[in-house]
Amino acid sequence: AAPGAGVMGWPAGPLNEAGRHEFSRVLRQPQTEAERALWQCLRGHRLLGLKFRRQKVLGPYIVDFVCHERMLVIELDGGQHVGSPADAWLEAGVQGLRFWNDKVLARREVLLEVILVL
Repeated sequence: AAPGAGVMGWPAGPLNEAGRHEFSRVLRQPQTEAERALWQCLRGHRLLGLKFRRQKVLGPYIVDFVCHERMLVIELDGGQHVGSPADAWLEAGVQGLRFWNDKVLARREVLLEVILVL
Protein backbone atom coordinates (compact mmCIF):
# COMPACT_ATOMS: atom_id res chain seq x y z
CA ALA A 1 0.00 0.00 0.00
CA ALA A 2 1.09 3.53 -0.63
CA PRO A 3 2.37 5.65 2.25
CA GLY A 4 -0.58 6.91 4.22
CA ALA A 5 -2.88 4.31 2.70
CA GLY A 6 -4.86 2.10 5.02
CA VAL A 7 -6.39 -1.34 4.67
CA MET A 8 -7.41 -2.32 1.14
CA GLY A 9 -6.65 1.15 -0.23
CA TRP A 10 -8.87 3.01 2.22
CA PRO A 11 -7.35 6.11 3.80
CA ALA A 12 -5.47 5.59 7.03
CA GLY A 13 -6.87 7.36 10.06
CA PRO A 14 -10.37 7.93 11.32
CA LEU A 15 -13.36 7.69 9.03
CA ASN A 16 -16.60 9.55 9.52
CA GLU A 17 -19.73 7.53 10.30
CA ALA A 18 -20.74 7.08 6.65
CA GLY A 19 -17.19 6.01 5.79
CA ARG A 20 -17.16 3.42 8.59
CA HIS A 21 -20.45 1.92 7.37
CA GLU A 22 -19.18 1.71 3.79
CA PHE A 23 -15.86 0.22 4.93
CA SER A 24 -17.70 -2.38 7.04
CA ARG A 25 -19.55 -3.48 3.88
CA VAL A 26 -16.22 -3.85 2.05
CA LEU A 27 -14.80 -5.93 4.92
CA ARG A 28 -17.68 -8.43 4.67
CA GLN A 29 -16.53 -9.63 1.27
CA PRO A 30 -12.99 -11.05 1.71
CA GLN A 31 -13.49 -13.16 4.83
CA THR A 32 -10.60 -15.13 6.23
CA GLU A 33 -10.98 -18.88 6.55
CA ALA A 34 -11.41 -18.46 10.32
CA GLU A 35 -14.08 -15.77 9.88
CA ARG A 36 -15.98 -18.03 7.46
CA ALA A 37 -15.74 -20.99 9.85
CA LEU A 38 -16.97 -19.04 12.88
CA TRP A 39 -19.66 -17.24 10.88
CA GLN A 40 -21.09 -20.61 9.80
CA CYS A 41 -21.64 -21.38 13.51
CA LEU A 42 -23.05 -17.97 14.44
CA ARG A 43 -25.20 -16.91 11.49
CA GLY A 44 -28.92 -17.42 11.25
CA HIS A 45 -29.44 -17.62 15.02
CA ARG A 46 -27.59 -20.97 15.08
CA LEU A 47 -26.03 -20.43 18.50
CA LEU A 48 -28.81 -20.54 21.13
CA GLY A 49 -31.02 -18.43 18.88
CA LEU A 50 -28.75 -15.40 19.32
CA LYS A 51 -28.44 -12.91 16.49
CA PHE A 52 -24.86 -12.15 15.50
CA ARG A 53 -23.78 -9.61 12.93
CA ARG A 54 -20.40 -9.44 11.26
CA GLN A 55 -18.15 -6.52 10.36
CA LYS A 56 -20.47 -4.08 12.12
CA VAL A 57 -19.89 -0.48 13.07
CA LEU A 58 -20.00 -0.16 16.84
CA GLY A 59 -19.28 3.38 17.94
CA PRO A 60 -16.08 4.53 16.28
CA TYR A 61 -14.95 0.95 15.48
CA ILE A 62 -15.72 -1.87 13.08
CA VAL A 63 -15.87 -5.18 14.94
CA ASP A 64 -15.64 -8.68 13.45
CA PHE A 65 -18.78 -10.06 15.17
CA VAL A 66 -21.29 -8.57 17.59
CA CYS A 67 -24.28 -9.91 19.49
CA HIS A 68 -26.32 -6.97 20.76
CA GLU A 69 -28.50 -9.14 23.02
CA ARG A 70 -25.44 -10.20 25.01
CA MET A 71 -23.43 -6.98 24.46
CA LEU A 72 -20.67 -9.25 23.16
CA VAL A 73 -17.98 -8.44 20.61
CA ILE A 74 -15.79 -11.13 19.08
CA GLU A 75 -12.54 -10.25 17.33
CA LEU A 76 -10.47 -12.78 15.40
CA ASP A 77 -6.71 -12.85 14.83
CA GLY A 78 -6.23 -10.72 17.92
CA GLY A 79 -2.62 -9.76 17.17
CA GLN A 80 -3.59 -6.81 15.03
CA HIS A 81 -6.05 -5.59 17.67
CA VAL A 82 -4.06 -5.94 20.90
CA GLY A 83 -3.31 -2.54 22.36
CA SER A 84 -5.58 -0.74 19.91
CA PRO A 85 -7.79 2.18 20.97
CA ALA A 86 -10.72 -0.24 20.70
CA ASP A 87 -9.49 -2.05 23.82
CA ALA A 88 -10.54 0.74 26.18
CA TRP A 89 -13.88 1.18 24.43
CA LEU A 90 -14.64 -2.56 24.51
CA GLU A 91 -13.83 -2.68 28.21
CA ALA A 92 -16.36 0.08 28.88
CA GLY A 93 -19.58 -1.92 29.04
CA VAL A 94 -19.13 -4.39 26.21
CA GLN A 95 -17.81 -7.91 26.71
CA GLY A 96 -15.04 -8.68 24.29
CA LEU A 97 -13.48 -11.95 23.20
CA ARG A 98 -10.42 -12.33 21.03
CA PHE A 99 -9.45 -15.54 19.31
CA TRP A 100 -6.48 -16.32 17.09
CA ASN A 101 -7.43 -17.60 13.64
CA ASP A 102 -5.59 -20.90 14.16
CA LYS A 103 -7.56 -21.55 17.37
CA VAL A 104 -10.85 -20.93 15.56
CA LEU A 105 -9.90 -23.46 12.91
CA ALA A 106 -8.47 -26.09 15.26
CA ARG A 107 -10.78 -25.82 18.30
CA ARG A 108 -14.03 -24.24 17.15
CA GLU A 109 -16.22 -26.27 19.51
CA VAL A 110 -14.23 -25.11 22.54
CA LEU A 111 -14.51 -21.47 21.42
CA LEU A 112 -18.26 -21.83 20.99
CA GLU A 113 -18.49 -23.10 24.55
CA VAL A 114 -16.56 -20.03 25.74
CA ILE A 115 -19.00 -17.79 23.86
CA LEU A 116 -21.96 -19.61 25.43
CA VAL A 117 -20.66 -19.10 28.96
CA LEU A 118 -20.78 -15.32 28.59
